[in-house]
Amino acid sequence: MIGRLNHVAIAVPDLDAAAEQYRGALGAVVGPAIDQPDHGVTVIFVELPNTKIEFLYPLGAESPIQNFLDKNPAGGIHHICYEVDDIIAARDKLVATGARVLGNGEPKIGAHNKPVLFLHPKDFQGCLIELEEV
Repeated sequence: MIGRLNHVAIAVPDLDAAAEQYRGALGAVVGPAIDQPDHGVTVIFVELPNTKIEFLYPLGAESPIQNFLDKNPAGGIHHICYEVDDIIAARDKLVATGARVLGNGEPKIGAHNKPVLFLHPKDFQGCLIELEEV
């Protein structure tokens, strides 16, 4: 069901510093900051030859990323994202196996303007999983 790794998301306490570190020290191609109000985050994507890194920064006081940073002030890996061909079929199969979909269970549009869902970390060895339809 899952396809390629789309990205690894890292919550960061300073978005500009993270972007500059990857751009300067690692020589990475770093995209612009993009506000995602529906998800309560500002994101920056770092392009790699085989995948992407997504920096997450809180957008507003109610951001779930702020809760993560309150517990992990230095930041850290927040989630991993896998591609799927059909997000509704993937959701239905996962729910049938007992996996929990966060939110209301319906896909939202993510940072790549494609449907996404998040799966409960307690159902996947403590890792928050994002599925993105390709």
